[in-house]
Amino acid sequence: MRFRITGVSPEPFEHLYGLSEAELAAYRARRVIAGESGFPERIELRDATPGESLLLVNFEHQDADTPFRSSHAIYVREGATETWTGDHVPQVMRKRLLSLRAFSADGMLVDADVIDGADAESLIDRQLGNPHVAYIHAHYARPGCYAARIDRA
Repeated sequence: MRFRITGVSPEPFEHLYGLSEAELAAYRARRVIAGESGFPERIELRDATPGESLLLVNFEHQDADTPFRSSHAIYVREGATETWTGDHVPQVMRKRLLSLRAFSADGMLVDADVIDGADAESLIDRQLGNPHVAYIHAHYARPGCYAARIDRA
């Protein structure tokens, strides 16, 4: 099945770019400098380069008015302006354990499973093959953080 993976839009975070630490704190955000590993960026869907400035922010990725409404911490590269979108699983997701959570059009959970990112296409195909599934949220399974949205192409 054809699918499209989309990173987070930079628009909700652009007003945070360049703020002081005190100003960021007022938005429950923090600036972090990427180390050698463990900083998957959500706008450009890539691992941050060591030394890059990231913002750690709370992001409401599931805004449906259901019991599954949800938000969690994510990293966005400070200054990122282009949302990644593609018809393949990006390397940042491919190399991690993923939780794929499939939702109906009204925001109710239909299916959920965990899979090695290198094998994610098979689970994406299975979930999107269900006519009750409208979209999938991919999460990095170990920390539970939102990674990206997956839709039928």
